Parts: sequence; C-alpha cells; structure tokens
Amino acid sequence: SYRRRVFFNYEKRIRMQSPPEKVFEYFASFRTPGGDVLMTPADLMRAIVPVFPPSESTRVREGFLRGERVPGELLCAPSKFFMLFDTNNDGLISFPEYILFVTLLSIPESSFSVAFKMFDLNNNGEIDRDEFKKVMNLMRSENKQAARHRDGRRVGFKAPDQSVENGGVIEYFFGKDGQTCLRHERFVQFLRDLHEEILQLEFAHYDCKLRGTISAKDFALSLVASADLSQVNKLLDRVDEIGNEPKLRPIRITYKEFKDFAELRKQLQFLSLAIFTYGKVNGVLTKRDFQRAASKVCGISISDNVVDVIFHVFDTNRDGSISPDEFVRVLQRRERDTARPREPGFKGLITCWKNCATATKCSF
Repeated sequence: SYRRRVFFNYEKRIRMQSPPEKVFEYFASFRTPGGDVLMTPADLMRAIVPVFPPSESTRVREGFLRGERVPGELLCAPSKFFMLFDTNNDGLISFPEYILFVTLLSIPESSFSVAFKMFDLNNNGEIDRDEFKKVMNLMRSENKQAARHRDGRRVGFKAPDQSVENGGVIEYFFGKDGQTCLRHERFVQFLRDLHEEILQLEFAHYDCKLRGTISAKDFALSLVASADLSQVNKLLDRVDEIGNEPKLRPIRITYKEFKDFAELRKQLQFLSLAIFTYGKVNGVLTKRDFQRAASKVCGISISDNVVDVIFHVFDTNRDGSISPDEFVRVLQRRERDTARPREPGFKGLITCWKNCATATKCSF
C-alpha cells in the first residue's frame, strides 16, 4: 500500500507537470523491435485519468521507468472504438495521435458545439480537412512545448515517422481522399464516444479480473484519485478501512452505476448548489438528501451502493453526513484535471480560433 501511494503521487506529478512527450514515454507500454514507443488505448486513459492500481491486482504503478520496456507482443484486447480509425489494425496509438486525442479530450461536453464552430473557419456548417489542419497547426505553434514538435512529432523523440494530419482519425473524419466534410452531428457524436470510451477503459482498468463489476474499494479509489496531493493520503486511509467494513466489503459496482456517477460529475455546478442548500436547510447532508439532490436537480439516480461508498469516504466524523466542501473539491479536481488544457488543449484551441478569426493569412 505504501509503495502504491508513493508511485501514485509520482505519476500524478508526471501528468500535471511534465511535457507531453514525457507523459507519453512513461505511460506507453509497447515498444517495437525497432525501438519505437507506442500506446494502447488503456495507456492513453492512464496518461489522462489519475488511477490507482486495481486493489485486486499486484501492480504498484501504471507506467514504466527508463529501460524497463522491452519489445513484445500486445497483450491487451483491442478497443473497438479506437479500431474504427486504426489504419494498420495494430491497436496502437502513436505520439502524434496522442497529442490529438488529449486535445480533443480536453474539450468538455458542454463545449462540443463551440469547438465545432472554432474548427469551422468559414462558417458554412462543415469542417473540411484544410480547416482542421490549420487549427491543429496553430494550436501547436501557440504553445512553447508543442512548438518543439513538427507535425506533432517531438524532435529527438523515438516515435514512428507519422504526421497526425495523415493519421487514422483524419481519414475517419474526411475520407481516404480527404474530400469528405465533417458535419456538426458527427463531430459531436465522435467526442461523446471518445469520452465514453475513456470512461469504459477506466472501469475496465479496475475490473482487472473481468467480472463485469468493480469492488467498493476500487470505486472509492476512483473517487479519491483526483484529490489534492496534500489530502490524498487522508482519504486513502478511509478507503483502506473498507476492507474492515462488513456492509461495504461485499459491494460490487456495475458499469451503469459507475457511468451514472460520471454523468453526475458533469453537472457538478447544479449538484454542488443543491447539496450545499440541503446542508444549510437541514444542518447536515444525509444519504437521502444526496440522492434527492442528484435525482431532482440533475435527473440522475444514484444507487444505494454508490452512496454508501461516497459517505464512507467523505463522512469525516462518522455522523452519517458528508462534508460537502471536501466532496465537491475532489469532484472539481477530477473534472478540471481530465479537461485540463494539456498541450495544446482547449484553452489553446480558443486562442487559436481567435487568431484564425483575425489573421488574413494562415499557412501550413
């Protein structure tokens, strides 16, 4: 447990503070005989979402230190979603594709339509290949780290000689000949499916024994993984106590319950207002108050099992009521970290759109 915590803190700092090439290099699990480092879709999820090793596994960390990676066969099952635009059917993600995916994943669902308008430079309701390339190139040039990349490649970084603009995602969007235009509905659905796939990969990460459910402890680990580093050890102590709780220990969380809670996080502004209001009116926030707030305000039903785990972790004095401040802070960090404007990120996308709108000429 101690080693897991040490490596978790180390990996969290890598995600938060390191340039994208270092993040890619650390979490990528596959190395070709020629020395190229590549990611699986699960590696991509771990590079973006803070996760602990599953409680039912013997792993102590999620990445690889220098010199540990050796050429070998791909052991994980391919992702059906990522195979849609995998032109060579190897199930792997190159560094340029990683840059593209983290950029798209940094767009929150509430801004999907806004993002489409940013790419639609001539405002005709469609995105063509040249518009997409123009914005992607500007996004890199706007950033001091991305500026070291040429066509999405880091100078001196051992990665396949491939441009993101010629990759499978671009072919998926615009066809093999590059003449198909991307419409709003398809772009928004793609982003929704991408976020959904990352959530499924996160659930599969904790479901390491392929039971179709995850333990109460693993759900609790997914809850506290986004906590501030100064608070995470205190929360992990509460997570470790689950094994000694007869009521919590047998609980298994389904993917539907996991997804429902993820949907609730997306409505955090309304949820936090509701739970703070319930807390002020009643003096405490009980499990029933929490479920009523989720259902009445956000339209999402949260199961008793999920609520029991949440209250165990965030009920600091064991009085049957959670601390809304601490709970909301952790959820806010999760949404912020997952949608963090990584290089180049959504913030860079906004800046580039403004530049495109004012520039008289953009060359690439």
